[in-house]
Amino acid sequence: MKTLNDVPVGKTVKVKKLLGEGPIKRRIMDMGILKGTEITVVKIAPIGDPIEVNLRGYDLSIRKSEAANIEVEGE
Repeated sequence: MKTLNDVPVGKTVKVKKLLGEGPIKRRIMDMGILKGTEITVVKIAPIGDPIEVNLRGYDLSIRKSEAANIEVEGE
């Protein structure tokens, strides 16, 4: 299983499945991250948290704990 944490900078992947339950899953969905959404990793902070991504033309910051709950497919 590959999560958003495993994606290198500059790569685009597609969301396969949202893992987890409750508030974390709800926060991810509120950001517009749903199954089939394409996400490009733009930058990873030096300490690894947060991860900057581009989603439908918008730049978002995602916590590493949230990214671990986003299963992806692609490169």
